[in-house]
Amino acid sequence: MAGMISLRRTTTAALVACAALLAPMASAQAGPQLPGGRPSEGRVAAYLDGIRQDPARLDAFLRQLPKGGDLHNHLSGAVSTELLIQLAAEDGLCIDSATYVSSDGPCQGAARPAQDAVTDQAFRTQVVRAWSMQDFTPGAESGHDHFFATFGKFGEASWRHPGRMLAEVTDTMAAQHQSYLETMLTPASGGAAALAAKTGFDPDFAALRRKLLADGQVQALVDQARGDLDRAMAEYRDTEQCGTAQARPGCAVTVRIQSQASRAAAPERVFTQLLLGMELASQDDRFVAVNLVQPEDHQSSLDNYDLQMRMLDYLHPLYPKAHISLHAGELAPGLAKPEDLRFHIRQAVLTGHAERIGHGVDVAHEDDAAGLLRTLAERKVLVEVPLTSNEQILQVSGRDHPFALYRKNGVPTALSTDDPGVERIDITHEYVRATRTYGLTYRDLKDLARTSLEYGFVAGRSLWRDRNGFVPVPECQGRPLGTAPTPRCAALLRDNPKADLEWRLEGELRTFEQTVLAQQ
Repeated sequence: MAGMISLRRTTTAALVACAALLAPMASAQAGPQLPGGRPSEGRVAAYLDGIRQDPARLDAFLRQLPKGGDLHNHLSGAVSTELLIQLAAEDGLCIDSATYVSSDGPCQGAARPAQDAVTDQAFRTQVVRAWSMQDFTPGAESGHDHFFATFGKFGEASWRHPGRMLAEVTDTMAAQHQSYLETMLTPASGGAAALAAKTGFDPDFAALRRKLLADGQVQALVDQARGDLDRAMAEYRDTEQCGTAQARPGCAVTVRIQSQASRAAAPERVFTQLLLGMELASQDDRFVAVNLVQPEDHQSSLDNYDLQMRMLDYLHPLYPKAHISLHAGELAPGLAKPEDLRFHIRQAVLTGHAERIGHGVDVAHEDDAAGLLRTLAERKVLVEVPLTSNEQILQVSGRDHPFALYRKNGVPTALSTDDPGVERIDITHEYVRATRTYGLTYRDLKDLARTSLEYGFVAGRSLWRDRNGFVPVPECQGRPLGTAPTPRCAALLRDNPKADLEWRLEGELRTFEQTVLAQQ
């Protein structure tokens, strides 16, 4: 299937190799069977309770835990700063020694060759700090401003080798037992901007769409974007050696693309990017959704928020294959006027048709927050939760963060990384943080992993009969989850990539539990 990396590897060997880190408690007790679960679940849950206060063992446990997918990920911000520096050096770029902005050569004045950041340790440290949140402490510059400024600094280094960047990201995910990635890219960015500028804005969305589609203009951008992804995936497969005996672990990760639109841009550009993204999702299974990115508190983003939601309301019925996942509620008091915190999440869902919400931090400040939470729960709108990103950008964490509020009200949630390269974290860091801060149980952790796949924009039927309780569909009942499926279940898995990913996760969870218990 297009966009799916077919090579898969079992996690058993990696689990066994790390078993020493999962050393038993001094006197491990066989815990009770969890409701609706296997006896082993209760014993693993008891083990987790016994290591909560042991940082090294908790980290080892959660690093080996199968964690499903990452649904909120920006490729340019996900790759490590070290790889960006290496790519900049290989491409002969320059880095300004005062602003740390990367640029094409020749290097003149304050601009130094990016190669210097490879060989000069002091300069390298300065670049890493400027291009990420490493060692950042708030002062003259806020975490919010430093975070978003990094993209403009390393930007020139981040677009030439998407395949190599994706290879590093998926290798990192595979090492932490994740199997699915949705990452965000801006397809045919320059061409879309040029077409938008040429066409201009028309408040009549139907008329604007006709102008953009005329003479195959948008289709040309679709073809360009698909070709760009073809080349990126070829670079990715070559880097990972997929399909060979030397295939790297990242080849086992299923990859899908969200097309992002720049919400702070002029209305004609936002509409063009959304239209392009929806056309792509309708023509190429690798592209699954559209999203709006850039700071939600940017004045242009605030001024045009209602307009952008109405754009999505117009486009949504025309492109039923295109999913919608929106950054919404990535705000906190002080970043925007109080009135701007009162409606963004609700409007993203009710007008923008968002199936998933990224961040959703200001939910308690929305009008009728209790009613909004009920709506999100009833509609099964998932909230993508990147805890570290929310703290670094918004200074919202712990009890002030709505993660527990969402869960208490039955709103589906999934932990995500957002920009792990910039944040200097990984998904295990987020699981550790959530477990220690919110007292998550082993069943909570399993359900977070399952939810991350259930709400992924993967084609086909789900393994689960509904989205409550994770009860398998009739075709896949009768044998333990994650073992050899019945013929009926095997047929369903073969024809439905989503169910197949979910069944594989169950097998990985079973292996994980067996490995942990074998060490007790």
